[in-house]
Amino acid sequence: MLLIPADPIGVAPIDTAAAALAADGFKALADPVRLRLLSVIACCGDQGGCVCDLSSGFTVTGPTISHHLKVLRRSGLVRTDRAGNRINYRADFAALNGLGRLLIHSAD
Repeated sequence: MLLIPADPIGVAPIDTAAAALAADGFKALADPVRLRLLSVIACCGDQGGCVCDLSSGFTVTGPTISHHLKVLRRSGLVRTDRAGNRINYRADFAALNGLGRLLIHSAD
């Protein structure tokens, strides 16, 4: 899970380690296929979805989908659970919310 500081940018300086973690998350989201894939995963709910469920509607190959899932998993935005031969992917909403909080700054 991404451990992003509670304070948004502009409230307190972000430390080096937190900046590196947040940058990994933002890099993972910067690809249109990964962003769509994460959107599909997030819509699967708590049970998540396997590659066979997630890859419909994409024009990229199965191995490419697997690569994008690996990037999302390594960035901490997606978690996996194994059920027999099946791997289910679930969005980590705490990590996504942490990235969002980092960017929200209230203009008083």
